[in-house]
Amino acid sequence: MAAVFDTRAAVRGLEAAGIDTKHAEAIVETMRDARTADTDQLATKADLKADLAELRADLYRALWIQGGAIVAIIAGFFTILSGLKLL
Repeated sequence: MAAVFDTRAAVRGLEAAGIDTKHAEAIVETMRDARTADTDQLATKADLKADLAELRADLYRALWIQGGAIVAIIAGFFTILSGLKLL
């Protein structure tokens, strides 16, 4: 759970540092907006792990297909060579 940002306490802290109320409220409002902006677009660790697992599966699948193709090509060469009586 995300921590709660106490805007009133932040305004009081800025006022205690000598900033007038109007400016303190504007600063805190900007901080609040920046803190909550587009957080729904952020990826979580679970999102990244799921994407990585899917990518790994795709890569392994591609490697198996390429390996099968290489074996088929080599077998074809041996068939051609044995048909030409070169082996």
